[in-house]
Amino acid sequence: MVASSINPEPTVTTQSTALDTYLQRLPLILDKIEALRQLVDDHFGHVPDAIHWGHVGDLGRVDQALDELLANFDAQAK
Repeated sequence: MVASSINPEPTVTTQSTALDTYLQRLPLILDKIEALRQLVDDHFGHVPDAIHWGHVGDLGRVDQALDELLANFDAQAK
């Protein structure tokens, strides 16, 4: 079985603990959250006067995906 980067399988030579790996992943997640904030601030790269219903649908899917992600952690989803 091939170990994935999301859930690496422990080996005899692995010295890191779950906490070490957890703490290493936190800044990666924070970087992605910041990238999303920048996209929001930039209207996801769209010119505000040119927004159409396709863009609205895209944001609806993003909103739904974020709700599902938050639900994975028992956070308050809308």
